[in-house]
Amino acid sequence: MRFRAEQHLRRQRDIKAVRELGRRYECGGFTLWYRRRPPEMAAPPAPEVPVPPDLCRVCVIASTAAVGNAVARARAKRRLREVFRCHQSQLPPGFDLLLIARRSLNGLEYREIEKKFLEVCPRLQPRPA
Repeated sequence: MRFRAEQHLRRQRDIKAVRELGRRYECGGFTLWYRRRPPEMAAPPAPEVPVPPDLCRVCVIASTAAVGNAVARARAKRRLREVFRCHQSQLPPGFDLLLIARRSLNGLEYREIEKKFLEVCPRLQPRPA
């Protein structure tokens, strides 16, 4: 399955909402924050790409302090994007995710990262209102 442009979580406002209103799982080499996208966000204002309600959006973050130099950050982000791309069908529809890389991520085998991501997927549930 492709990682389409409308699946990129880019706006600072949306990323902040996931951090402040969402929930998180520590997965060893990365932290996964998630939040169900409110219905009004399914159709953003005109200049942005509309997001179908059944798609999950993701933002991958790898900071210098947490991961290291540019090569390490790029590798960490590439690996997390690929895990999301391959297994997005396992996620419940309509969620926004933040995948935050840690230094230990690049020391893990890809299969371990994939396993940790797949362990979390069935647990994602919206926060009760």
